[in-house]
Amino acid sequence: MKITRQKHAKKYMSFYKYNFGFREPFQVLLDGTFCQAALCNKIQIRDQLPGYLAGATQLCTTRCVLKELESLGKELYGAKLIAQRFQVRNCSHFKDPVSGSACLLSMTEEGNPHHYFIATQDQDLATKVKKKAGVPLLFIIQNTMVLDKPSPKSLAFVQAMQANQLVPEHQKQSIEHLKEEQGLVKESENRRKRKRAGGPNPLSCLKKKKKVQETQQPSAAKKKRKRKRNRAKSEA
Repeated sequence: MKITRQKHAKKYMSFYKYNFGFREPFQVLLDGTFCQAALCNKIQIRDQLPGYLAGATQLCTTRCVLKELESLGKELYGAKLIAQRFQVRNCSHFKDPVSGSACLLSMTEEGNPHHYFIATQDQDLATKVKKKAGVPLLFIIQNTMVLDKPSPKSLAFVQAMQANQLVPEHQKQSIEHLKEEQGLVKESENRRKRKRAGGPNPLSCLKKKKKVQETQQPSAAKKKRKRKRNRAKSEA
């Protein structure tokens, strides 16, 4: 079961890397519900998540999530302690805090430019996240962390992009970077060089032209000599 879960995670990560430009360190936004589930299931998020995503991660949250955990009192005190260890990302609700779910949802607006993962147990938040293209979703089930498969919205976005042949700039850079890592760029360059080497040598053509010109010059000189001899005979 663990091997299958790892295969699925690797497949989904490749999808987000190639199509949406996700790169290490992966930034994961966590809410209070995910921290509480990790505490109850004795999951070490900081230690286990990088291995599951096969890359370095940055665990982060927002001020709204922390204030929401503070307002909920002793029941979520442990989740609050866990969330306080993460980096705090600036949100647009500095003066007027909102709920943790609304805050995390706002952090992925405008196409998720910062490439955030959303880690939550809130089903309502998860449903809204799936309506956005290019936002990976993490949750905990049966004492394990799971990366959800790409949403229909993300799949439809990629299909439309491929049909219209509209490749964003960040995707071009990500594809070139992945090709360099796998050594595909060098192979393509070598193939091009081999094709060029098989063509005719332009210098050989130039040499032939020079020979033609040299052969033409003596014939002209012979004609001039003949003319001089004819003139000498007429004068005699």
